[in-house]
Amino acid sequence: MNIFNFRKTRIIGLMALIFLCADVRAQKEKPFKVIAFFTAKEDLAHISFVHEANKWFPKIAAENNFIYDSTNNWNNLNDEFLSHYKVVIFLDTRPENSLQRLFFERYIKRGGAWMGFHFSAFALTPSAFNQDWNWYHNEFLGSGQYVSNTWHPTSAILKVEDSTFPALKNLPHTFKSQPNEWYRWENDLRKNPGIKILVSIDSSSFPLGNGPKPNEIWHHGYYPVVWTNTKYKMIYMNIGHNDMDYDGGTNRQLSSTFGNADQNRLIIQSLLWLGGRKIDSMITNLQVK
Repeated sequence: MNIFNFRKTRIIGLMALIFLCADVRAQKEKPFKVIAFFTAKEDLAHISFVHEANKWFPKIAAENNFIYDSTNNWNNLNDEFLSHYKVVIFLDTRPENSLQRLFFERYIKRGGAWMGFHFSAFALTPSAFNQDWNWYHNEFLGSGQYVSNTWHPTSAILKVEDSTFPALKNLPHTFKSQPNEWYRWENDLRKNPGIKILVSIDSSSFPLGNGPKPNEIWHHGYYPVVWTNTKYKMIYMNIGHNDMDYDGGTNRQLSSTFGNADQNRLIIQSLLWLGGRKIDSMITNLQVK
């Protein structure tokens, strides 16, 4: 090969490498789309959380290269609408309509991703939210019905169960949460081989809650807070109930779910993992209030 052909081949190779790197970078930077469904009509604490989330997530989306949309129209839970989104979020409730439930189950089984907060897993028969959706509560979430909760909303020390899980990278072994109402469930998730518990309440949190009812104060036990079902692309978080001034009668918001760097990192990294992103060592912006 003469020197001219060698240089020509080298230039072509360098150009191909440049285009390949540019293509890889473009693919890496292509934003994924997230759609959050909400109701925001019942509990003031849940409404407060939803309004806060719909202000916080767009900021996080802009800083971490995804697109966040939200809707309170549950009729959008259909094949055509969901086909535009990689991740679905339930901020406070779940679909009640059987057709909407069918579309959601189909979306998940086709590989769609989901993140749920706090009340989105609630079910209790009899109540306004009966347990009448076995696939969702028993198969998908694995938790079954709600059993009880702590009161008043209070911070807990949370324990990371598996620091190798992508959404839990860069988190301390334990960290303090924002105030929350913590739920206890019918099913022991530790006995479900399809469920991987990611975060639980650390025993140093006890006693957790301050009543006034004795059963609203937890003194011992094991309580999962964040988990995934390994059969699906999903993460549930029992986070999303702000503290409100119910006792004082002002109904003023007393706490912010998104006012905690470690908890925010957990939420952001979970969402990025669901969106198919590799979790880097640093998150661009935690947006702590």
